[in-house]
Amino acid sequence: MSGTSDSIHLLNRPLELPCGALLKNRLAKSAMSDSLANGAGDPTEAQIRLYERWAQGGVALSIIGEVQADPGFPEKPGNLVLGTGSDLKALHALASRASIEGAHIWPQLGHAGALSHAQISQPTGPSALKIGDFQCAGLTMAEVEQLPAMYARAAVQAKEVGFTGVQIHAGHGFLLSQFLSPLFNRRNDQYGGSVEARSRIIVEVINKVRSAVGPAFPIGLKINSSDQLEGGLTQDDALEVIRILDQTSIDLIEISGGTYFPGARASSDSATAGPYFVGFAQRAKSVTSVPLMVTGGIKTRDEALESLACGATDMVGLARAMVLNPELTNDWLSESGGDPDFPRFAASPPGGITAWYTMLITALGNDNESSYSLDLPTAMRIYEERDNHRCVTWKKTFS
Repeated sequence: MSGTSDSIHLLNRPLELPCGALLKNRLAKSAMSDSLANGAGDPTEAQIRLYERWAQGGVALSIIGEVQADPGFPEKPGNLVLGTGSDLKALHALASRASIEGAHIWPQLGHAGALSHAQISQPTGPSALKIGDFQCAGLTMAEVEQLPAMYARAAVQAKEVGFTGVQIHAGHGFLLSQFLSPLFNRRNDQYGGSVEARSRIIVEVINKVRSAVGPAFPIGLKINSSDQLEGGLTQDDALEVIRILDQTSIDLIEISGGTYFPGARASSDSATAGPYFVGFAQRAKSVTSVPLMVTGGIKTRDEALESLACGATDMVGLARAMVLNPELTNDWLSESGGDPDFPRFAASPPGGITAWYTMLITALGNDNESSYSLDLPTAMRIYEERDNHRCVTWKKTFS
């Protein structure tokens, strides 16, 4: 299939979302925690340049990972924050430069909940938990009821500064994903118990965001196919959630999987060859008419094409592949093609590969990836030192 005009056309077809917005091709830069904000929740020049480069590389959609609607529950101190003290000029520059060449740029609206960065937060999930060394407080009913308005305020600000849509983060073990998971969600009120009850807060968030941004502004949502944890969200439950989402005004459902629960192995660090979630997406197609995007394990153009050709997905999400080559979309839409050369690591301490890619992202934002040569231990040390420094800034800004 690779290299033929027909196959390139498959990647280059526009996709019209239910709200009427148009994605110019079928390739998206999926959300990553780029960790390039300044420690006070605002964009840096390196972060702005990073997303500008992906837009120049031809991508239809870039999603900025882990953009916080509440600075009290960040994933990392390098996250962006949408709120009352945000640098609107810098956010506008990010949105403007990342949406050139017809690209879409969406912030991924999140709340880390029980997995929020402990140095700068009080981790709080749907229920109070203590599992081994892990523990978190539980949200009160009043705090749960405030969540839809919080997401809506962030979405309105995103629209006002020029972002072309938003994605609501309900995957990878963060707060809305925790509500879906029976491992985290042990509530006995209307937000816990059955799949429908565990999905309730997500439906309320979508409805509130839609009411705030209007009918023509894209709203995406990221969901796990499963948590890949004993006692967590199963594939059958995830299919039921997607069936429920089909009744909302959502425009694009991104399917991924796994969690950042301490000790769990990230799907992105898996040694398994090939796309991870295409089989689940084929099942999901039978319960929803909402366009689907699949992210995870897609490393070659042939894998992207096959995922589209088999009808499992409408969009292909790429993350590390686009870090290795920010021009990947343009390459894959050309006759010559060319797949990224993924590095191999002799040993991978927990978090090491993520740190290595995050520091490569920093090099991309500074236009100096050609001189990037960090090994895993060095990348981890620099990454952790930078986070520790930003924690000081975060505390000063948001105390």
